[in-house]
Amino acid sequence: MGSSVTNPGLGNTSASAVLEARRVHNETLAQKSDQARVTWFPWALLAVLAALPLLQFVGNYNYVLHLVLFTLSFAAMAGGWNIIGGFAGYVSLGHAVFFAIGGYFAGMLCARYGISTLITAPAAGLAAAMVGYVVGLITLKVRGPSFIISSIALLMIARILFDHWTYIGGSNGLSLPVPDLPVQWAKLPYYYAFLVIAAFTAWATYRIKHSKFGLGLRAIAKDEIKAESAGINTRFYKVLAFALSAFFVGMVGAVWGEYMTYLRPNIFLVIQVSASLVLMCILGGKGTVAGPMVGAILIVAFNEIFAATLGASEFNILATGLVMILGLMFFPLGFVGTLAKKGKLPRFLNWD
Repeated sequence: MGSSVTNPGLGNTSASAVLEARRVHNETLAQKSDQARVTWFPWALLAVLAALPLLQFVGNYNYVLHLVLFTLSFAAMAGGWNIIGGFAGYVSLGHAVFFAIGGYFAGMLCARYGISTLITAPAAGLAAAMVGYVVGLITLKVRGPSFIISSIALLMIARILFDHWTYIGGSNGLSLPVPDLPVQWAKLPYYYAFLVIAAFTAWATYRIKHSKFGLGLRAIAKDEIKAESAGINTRFYKVLAFALSAFFVGMVGAVWGEYMTYLRPNIFLVIQVSASLVLMCILGGKGTVAGPMVGAILIVAFNEIFAATLGASEFNILATGLVMILGLMFFPLGFVGTLAKKGKLPRFLNWD
């Protein structure tokens, strides 16, 4: 009668072989991902944008600088919104509040003490983040449509408060000092400020997405109940994401106030600002690093083209809406998201 002898080392050897095969497979996938990602393109784009103001030496390109500056400001805000709306999946229509907090915080320091918002922008972002953290503790107890409604309510409450707060000028607003620079170069400080903020936002969102924190946010977006059962502190993650998104929006608001040379609630506290951030992320690709920036470029470009050809009329709004509908029909996950899913995303847009 035969007997079988089990080699105790055989099981360990097989397990080690499986683990080694998995490690090699993962390294291969990582190498393919790195090969598909063009790391030099963001740096090249940053260099081109940094050199763009040199055009002022050969002519008056203030309009071009304004368009790029405007696009960079919304790209930074959309990138910040993407942390809570794209990574965590919580759609907020109240981020204009943090835009206003940043603008008024830095603007008041500029008006009362003459401190430029270019210096106080990080502090304004922190002020917006602290308010965002407190607001998040309250509003993020609900989800879905209830959270969207609460974010709109936040915007309405803030509008009433700012309209009747006489210390900051109320509904009439407050004028800020005009920079003592020639017209040809007056936009440059704000242009470079928005460029730095947009670049920092892109870098930060990339780091967040590829961190343990970002992984937790994406798990919340997929299934919050399962994420919580897996040990993720979903409440803390959501509130922190909300505060971080407010930080970037607040920094942009700080610089925008001085660029406009005045503060007024009907500039900052309008739902169109919040809605634009949502549309930019959806059109570009929620949850991607490059998506919000692509969406900002597309939205600003469409608005300028239609305004130039159709004027400030209802046809302009209609044309922009039709473009959005067509865009979402052919790119349901946004431009970047859909092309990435189909494997057709150009390498220079693969920032993830």
